[in-house]
Amino acid sequence: MNKSTLALAVAVGVMAQQAGAAGFIEDSKATLGLRNFYINNDNRDSGTKAAGAQKKNEEWGQGFDLRFISGYTQGTVGFGIDAIGLLGVRLDSGGGTNGIGNYGGTVFPSEHNGDAVDSFSSLGLTAKAKISQTELKLGTLQPKLPVIVTNDGRLLPQTWQGGQITSGEIKDLTLVGGQIEAVKGRNSSNNENMSIGGATARITNSNKFIYGGGDYKITKDLTAQYYYGNLEDFYKQHFLGLVHNWAIGPGVLKSDFRYFNSSDDGANSNTPAYYSNGNYTGQTSGKGKVDNNLYSGLFLYTVAGHTFGGGYQVSNGSSDFPWLNQGDGSSNYTITDMQIQKFGRAGERTWQARYSYDFAKVGVPGLTAGMVYLRGDNIDTVGKNGLENGNGRSEWERDLTIGYVVPEGPLKNVGVMWKNAMWRNDIPGQRDQDENRLIVSYSIPLL
Repeated sequence: MNKSTLALAVAVGVMAQQAGAAGFIEDSKATLGLRNFYINNDNRDSGTKAAGAQKKNEEWGQGFDLRFISGYTQGTVGFGIDAIGLLGVRLDSGGGTNGIGNYGGTVFPSEHNGDAVDSFSSLGLTAKAKISQTELKLGTLQPKLPVIVTNDGRLLPQTWQGGQITSGEIKDLTLVGGQIEAVKGRNSSNNENMSIGGATARITNSNKFIYGGGDYKITKDLTAQYYYGNLEDFYKQHFLGLVHNWAIGPGVLKSDFRYFNSSDDGANSNTPAYYSNGNYTGQTSGKGKVDNNLYSGLFLYTVAGHTFGGGYQVSNGSSDFPWLNQGDGSSNYTITDMQIQKFGRAGERTWQARYSYDFAKVGVPGLTAGMVYLRGDNIDTVGKNGLENGNGRSEWERDLTIGYVVPEGPLKNVGVMWKNAMWRNDIPGQRDQDENRLIVSYSIPLL
């Protein structure tokens, strides 16, 4: 039994003795989230770039996300418990186009013969304790911080196992710290150790990711951030952020500046199986130790339902930008984390343009639409012979999103969303992609 599991068992035992206390039941909430999810990823027009690769991935399923969030028992130290039950049911796997690989299909885990499973499920428990404005959680977590981001881009969300403490004792300052020991992918029922892109899959892993940092509101419109993350034997990462909202004329300009400094840790500095993807001439497949500085700025101006945006990002260093990535779908805190690609390759320079509109301004509440276009260039790649095989390569992606949430009536809060993405590139060995996602969702309050 690992440390977090033992601590969770002890905390649950203490909490169970006080479950009848006022506040635990009265402040509890329970919801059932329903998500019908269809995805079609089409690579058929680029088969010559990756001979023998699957040309199409297609899956459709129904997800159930049952959550219970308790209140706290009374006393100086309040105790509580949260639970999350996840179930994914396969409706169609596209006649064998579910995507076959080390990590299962696009949406569902795979059987030994490569077929998608009929269903998959998991249960997560979180014990919690609170004193004043400080809260401790042990068990299943879903953090969304600059150095660790929970992915929720498929049928079921990603979850993590570990402990986290959050404190708001000091006015305008929120502090967060924690340790993660395992992760459950969005297409899995099992907790696994952690890794990064480029490392040898299923062999080189870590069961220790520590993180900490905080947000400080300098003024009501200006927030400064610092966070640190360390995946043992892979990388260390520092993050600095500054977010400002400025009322200009009839609208508001949001400025979002981010900086990541990432370097090697432990085995990643000298063991090829732990290496990151990147641009290392002379190294097998261009891999090497983590070495990356990423700078970005994003500007969004919102006025009368319109949001106009533009941004620029620079990924300096020999390695790609590193983040917690087991290869089964993940997210990071860059302004270029898009539907298909991340745009954080070694040396890459990326600019982007955005536009979105809230149709409530013209009498259609609940209807929204948006578009993002990104183009990255200056990408250098290295082949298996250790020599440069791509100089100044480029990629671009265009994402469209249209969503509608029923604002009232018997179908209130039913949501429908269509997401379409197109990715094109001239990077050796990479395939162009077209992807569509159709999502129907509904949340039912139970308590």
